[in-house]
Amino acid sequence: MKVNTMADMMMNGETPEILFWVGCAGSFDQRAQKITKAFATILNKTGIKYAILGKEEACTGDPARRAGNEFLFQMMAYQNIQVLNGYGIKKIVTTCPHCFNTLKNEYPELGGHYEVIHHTTLLQQLIDEGRIRLKEGGSFKGKKIAYHDSCYLGRANDIYEAPRKVLEALDAELVEMKRCRSKGLCCGAGGAQMFKEDEPGNKRINIERTEDALATGASVIASACPFCNTMMTDGVKNKEKEQEVAVLDIAELIAADLA
Repeated sequence: MKVNTMADMMMNGETPEILFWVGCAGSFDQRAQKITKAFATILNKTGIKYAILGKEEACTGDPARRAGNEFLFQMMAYQNIQVLNGYGIKKIVTTCPHCFNTLKNEYPELGGHYEVIHHTTLLQQLIDEGRIRLKEGGSFKGKKIAYHDSCYLGRANDIYEAPRKVLEALDAELVEMKRCRSKGLCCGAGGAQMFKEDEPGNKRINIERTEDALATGASVIASACPFCNTMMTDGVKNKEKEQEVAVLDIAELIAADLA
């Protein structure tokens, strides 16, 4: 798959419309790499001129800050801001709500001012503009899809409509869990919980959340965050439902049905 890096583009004297911030999960996690590829496929198909930083992209520092290591967060943030400002980046799109939240809300106080959008918002814009066309009667027609709200997208940034509007374009039946939108339950991985051992309790949060999703009778659980994807997938495996229920990112759902 040919994806331009910022360095390549600068060498050719070109500037991209948007920088695609891939994030640690999207770069290194085998499952999340599929989301990255699906989103890049959509960008290629719509003809949007984009680039990635490639080896110049470091972690945004979100897990370090959430775990309480402020010094490490600031070091990582300053390094990224130097790279981004050096390239004169104005607009960034990311498939990870954690990266999205950090770049959008936490980088400005350190000198990083960019227009940051989450991939679900961009997908909604492209569908509204008619730049993404979907197959008639695609692979999800009539299927029940339950959307899980990511904490960093929903409660932290008030983005509830865009992902749902994108899913509605699929001709599927969107079913809501009892706890949704601002009352949604965390998947259990936010706030750096992804990287530490469980605390004592009687049930894992991701199991509880998966039960919410399975109760809707949906055959697809849609997520918009690589962390949520991992936690929900683990929950579905724990319930031994992986044959009946798929956990997919919104970008994967759209990429599968591109006309």
